[in-house]
Order: sequence, then structure tokens, then C-alpha cells
Amino acid sequence: MTKRDYYEILEVSKSASADEIKKAYRKMALKYHPDKNPGDKTAEEKFKEAAEAYEVLSDDNKKARYDQYGHAGVNGGGFGGGGFGGGMNMEDIFSQFGDIFGGHFGGGGFAGGGQRQQARGSNLRVRIRLNLEEMVNGTQKTIKVKKMKMAPGATSKTCTTCNGAGVQMKVMNTMFGQMQTQTTCGTCQGIGKIADKIPAGANAQGLIKEDEEVTINIPAGAREGIQLNVRGKGNDAPFGGNPGDLLVVVEEEADGSIKREGDNLHQELYISFAEAALGTQKEIPTVGGKVKIKVDAGTQSGKILRLSGKGLPSIDSYGKGDMFVHINVWTPQHLSPEQRAFFEKQIENGEMMAEPSGKEKTFFDKVRDLFN
Repeated sequence: MTKRDYYEILEVSKSASADEIKKAYRKMALKYHPDKNPGDKTAEEKFKEAAEAYEVLSDDNKKARYDQYGHAGVNGGGFGGGGFGGGMNMEDIFSQFGDIFGGHFGGGGFAGGGQRQQARGSNLRVRIRLNLEEMVNGTQKTIKVKKMKMAPGATSKTCTTCNGAGVQMKVMNTMFGQMQTQTTCGTCQGIGKIADKIPAGANAQGLIKEDEEVTINIPAGAREGIQLNVRGKGNDAPFGGNPGDLLVVVEEEADGSIKREGDNLHQELYISFAEAALGTQKEIPTVGGKVKIKVDAGTQSGKILRLSGKGLPSIDSYGKGDMFVHINVWTPQHLSPEQRAFFEKQIENGEMMAEPSGKEKTFFDKVRDLFN
């Protein structure tokens, strides 16, 4: 199903300020809040949809990538299910944006506030290098990451400070009388549990660093700088919470013969003087495999051949770029006596002289053709 535009979801313009985006999200969130629409699956989906839109548009970096590339440029936009996307849950929303709701609906949970927050492990970030073929066709990579995991034998017990609630109530005397405030428990950090038994080598939360192999599905059209999100493969949370995510940043591996320019690819093809004069067929590599191209008789050095659709898939999934083959006529530097005599005779007879017809394209003509 096609994802809706985030600005359309929040009913704001692309020029909306951060404050306007926040107000628009709060309006949508309150309208479709589960407490206000019990059992209404449509409202619940709209509630999640608004949260996903706000998660991107409230972050300057993600908003910039979304404005440039659309859904494919941000987490959750078709690259590995990042951000919230289809795998989001209500606890994610309330843990990140609970303050948006203020005093409505208890703020941090479904009706009734004061609930213990779900512990969540921290995210991990790694970089992965892809060659052009992998970027075009997609691939699967298995990498080894060092992550924090619950140590075998680690146990926990209820926090004695908050009695497992995860929050502490404080009473302050003011000129208006006593006021009660609720804060996250400083002992358990809102988890409601503290370590009971810690195995050797583990930290104070019962976590130990270990290697784990993670398989990452790289979609076709991945680009330098794109961030993929592998949900649940980050650091473990202490005492049974949800693990964080593994954030995978794509880096492009330089190719020895093919150069990328956006979605288009460029490569140099050298041919001999004889091949340029008589014409020939050449086999060249592309990211989709080798292809044969025809070089017409009389081809001049500097001519550019365009292979439509032999570039990279567009970042917004619409079509593909092209491959541009730059023809270079190789002038021999060492001639045999027979070859030298042949060329000298041609010059003496006035043959094979440079005689531009006036129809040859200049460098600027060729550059203009690339963009037409």
C-alpha cells in the first residue's frame, strides 16, 4: 500500500515551523487517541500514522532527507522498516512523545497515567560498504556486531524505592498549599526493577558485551548515506525490556572503472584508431552484466554513447538512470616501420587529414546533451 505524504497526514504545509508541526501532531493524536476511540482499529492506525509522520518531521535531519527523497530517504520509508513504520507499537509512541499529550489521557500510557515505562535498550550504529552491483540489485549481508546482552544467570528484584512503579511521588509545600508531582524513579530509572544477582563480568544492570551475527537485507536502490533500521537487533534492555535497534549506514565502495553521478553511471571506453575509422563492436561491463555496444565507423574521440536504463534505480523508485560511455580513440605511441611508412604516405598524399565538417559537437554541446 502506498504511504501517504507526511505533510498531508498532519495537514500542514512544507514550510510549517517546528511549533506548527508539533501542534498539528498533538491535534491528530488527541483526535485518534485509543482512549477516545476504544476498539476502533481505523483510529488506532491513524494514531500510529500521525506518530510516524511527527517522528520524521520533528527531526531536522530526517525532515531534510524526506523533503529531498520522500519516504525512501528516511527510516521506515521502504528501507528495512526503520523508524516506527509497520512495526511501531503504542509504548514506542508514548515513551517518545508522551509529553505531547500533557494532562490528557494520563500522558504516558493508556488511560490512567502513572504506569511504569517499558525499558528499552540503546540503539547500535554500524557502517556497511556496498559496491555498485549490490546497490543496484540489492543483497543480503551477514555482519558481526558487539552488543550488550543480558548475562546468563543475571536476576532482578523489585525496586525498593518505588516498589516497582517506576515513578516516585513528591509533595511540595507552596503558597497555594501542597502540590504533588510525579517523577521517574532515580534508583531504577523507571524500570521498576533493580539488579539482584550479577554474574562476573557483567555491569551493574546485569549486561555483558558479546558478539552476535546479524543478517541485513539490503534493498535495491540503496545509496550512500541511507540509514537502514534492523528492529530489535541493538543492545538488550536490562531485566526483560525491549532491545534497541541496529542502525546500518550505507557507504559506497568505489568502482575501478564505473563512476556514479546520481542515478547515472559513466565509464571510459578506449578504441584503436583503426576501430574508430572502420567501426566495431565492444563488450563493456555494466552493473547488470556485460553488454555489447556498436561503435559506428568514423567515430570521433570524445563521443558519448548513452545506454538508457543501465544506471541505478531512482531513490524514489521511479525508473532508472542511464549509462554514459565516453569514447576515447587511442593514438599509438610506438609504430612498426611498416605502420610508420603507411601513415607517412597518407600524409604525403593528403589523405586522412583532419577536416572538420563544422557539424562536430563541442564540449559544451556534449555536456548539454547529457541533460536533455
